[in-house]
Amino acid sequence: MKLASLKEGRDGRLVVVSRDLQQACHAEGIAPTLQAALDHWDECERALRALYQRLNRGECNMAFAFAPGSCAAPLPRAYQWADGSAYVSHIELVRKARGADMPPAFWTDPLMYQGMSDGFLGPCDDIALANESWGIDFEGEVAVITGDVPMGITAEQAHPHIRLLMLVNDVSLRNLIPAELAKGFGFFQSKPATACSPVAVTPDELGTYWHHGRVHHRLRVLLNHQLFGEPEAGVDMTFGFDQLIAHASLSRRLGAGTIIGSGTVSNRDEHSGACCIAERRTRELLNTGAASTPFMRFGDRVRMEMFDEQGQSIFGAIDQQLVPYRGPAT
Repeated sequence: MKLASLKEGRDGRLVVVSRDLQQACHAEGIAPTLQAALDHWDECERALRALYQRLNRGECNMAFAFAPGSCAAPLPRAYQWADGSAYVSHIELVRKARGADMPPAFWTDPLMYQGMSDGFLGPCDDIALANESWGIDFEGEVAVITGDVPMGITAEQAHPHIRLLMLVNDVSLRNLIPAELAKGFGFFQSKPATACSPVAVTPDELGTYWHHGRVHHRLRVLLNHQLFGEPEAGVDMTFGFDQLIAHASLSRRLGAGTIIGSGTVSNRDEHSGACCIAERRTRELLNTGAASTPFMRFGDRVRMEMFDEQGQSIFGAIDQQLVPYRGPAT
C-alpha cells in the first residue's frame, strides 16, 4: 500500500496512491490525515488496503492524477523524528579522514539524535537557507514510520510496529556542526528541516527486498542532474530498523507516527558513490590529500529516488532546489 498527504492545512490530506504512482484517491471516510490513520491503524488499515486494491484495478471512480508537487511530506509534522547513523562504515571513513580512532562501541550501540519534527518539507519544496557558508549538504536516507511502540521492546519484537517506509533528505549544515558538537549537547542549528518522499509505503510493497529490517534496493542521488551516488541501502547497514527501534525505545515509549531514520546510506565500495557531499569530500581527502567537491550553492538541485527491480519508482522522488531564505534577518 502507498500513502501520501496532499498539501492542505498543517497535517495534509490523506490519499491512497496507485502502485505505479500515476493515480490517487482521497481516503474519505477512512482517515482525514496519515496521523489519524496511524492513531487508529487497526481500524483503518483494512479499509485503506481495500481502496488501494480498487485503485490499482482502475475501479476507483474518484481517482485523479497523482502530482508529487502537490504533496506535503507523508507526515507534514510528526510527534518524533529520531535519526540514527546505521552505516557505521560511513562514520569510520569520516573519522579516519580526520585521524580519529573509531570507538569499538560504535559497532554495537547505534548513534541517534532527535531532530526537528514540527515541520517536514514536501518532496518538491525548496531548501531555503540563509547562508552558503554554512556548508549545506544533503543526506539521502531511508526512514520508517512506527505505530505505538512499548518501552523496552527488543529488536525481535519491533517488526510488527513498523507501519511505513519512505525516503528522507536530512539536510546538514556541515560548517556549523563542529562548534555545536564541541559543546557536548548535540545538533540543533546545524540540522534544519528534513524533506520526505512523496509516498510512504507498507513493508510488503518491497517484497523480498525488505528483510532483516533493511531495504535492499539502491538509492539513486543526482546533483544538478548528474549521478552522485547509487549505494545499495541494505548491504552495509550495520543496524537494521528493528535494532534502531529497540535502541530508541530503551527508556521511553514511541508514539504512533514516530519517524526513525537510517542515517546517510553508504557502501564501503567507493564505486557506488555517495549520498552526501561530506562522504565524497572525505574520499577525495583520503585519495588525493584535498577535498575538491564544494558543498551546495544556491541554485543547486538534488534528486533522490529508489527503484524496484522493474525500474519503477517506489517512493517517488525527492527533488529540491537550494534557494536563499528571504525571511527575517538572521
